[in-house]
Amino acid sequence: MNLRVTEFNGLRIAVVHSNDTLISDVQTAMDLMVTVRYETGCDRIAITKSAVAGDFFILSTRLAGDVLQKFINYRVKFAIFGDFSRYTSKPLKDFIYESNRGKDFFFVPSEEEAVDRLSKV
Repeated sequence: MNLRVTEFNGLRIAVVHSNDTLISDVQTAMDLMVTVRYETGCDRIAITKSAVAGDFFILSTRLAGDVLQKFINYRVKFAIFGDFSRYTSKPLKDFIYESNRGKDFFFVPSEEEAVDRLSKV
C-alpha cells in the first residue's frame, strides 16, 4: 500500500494506491479507515479502484452499502477513483450517480477529481 497525504483547499486528504485488494469486506474497510486515521490523521480518503474487491461493485452482495454506512457512521469522507465504464448494471450506475450527488462517498475517474471532490465537502 502506498499512502500519502495531500493538502487541497486547506484540507488534508489521504491518497491510497495499491494493486492488492485492501477492501474485501466490512472489516478490511474498517481496518483501512483506522490505519489511515492513525498514520495520517485524515478523515478524507481517496483510494484507487484496484484496491477494492470486485464484489463491492455487485450490489446484491451488500458490501458497498455496508462499507458506505461504516464510513458515514465514523464521519469519514471517501472516494474511489478509476474507470467504472465497464460496469453495465443499472442499479450500480444509479448507486454511483446518487453517491456522487451526495457529500460523503464518490466514484470518480481520476485521483485529481477525487481530491477535488473530497476538498469541497
